[in-house]
Amino acid sequence: MNYETEIQKSITKVFKVVFPNTTNHHNTMFGGKVMEMMDEVAFMTATRFARKAFVTVSCDRIDFKKPIPADTLVELIGKVKYVGNTSLKVNVEIFVEEMYGESRERAVSGDFTLVAIDEDKKPSSIF
Repeated sequence: MNYETEIQKSITKVFKVVFPNTTNHHNTMFGGKVMEMMDEVAFMTATRFARKAFVTVSCDRIDFKKPIPADTLVELIGKVKYVGNTSLKVNVEIFVEEMYGESRERAVSGDFTLVAIDEDKKPSSIF
């Protein structure tokens, strides 16, 4: 199997609007909400890559480089970066865009490790 072809096919892009109900008293997105969205994109990416059931087992170094203000658009991009026997690693990047402007910059990135599971919720071979 050509992993690179499957990796390219499984790149997942999700856009969201940052509404005020997802922000803190600084008017920027809660870190926990950011991590939740990243985990969801990592899960979708892993599922699209292998078409198996997955669970998240860890996240490695999530770097919050820029705050994500309310009333902006975010694009989350998930891409498989490592494939093992039962696990894979997905890198997720978040780009923030002005809603009514041209500005776009990377705000957050991190890696999520997911494990394929069988019907008994035991680790299962990815392929």
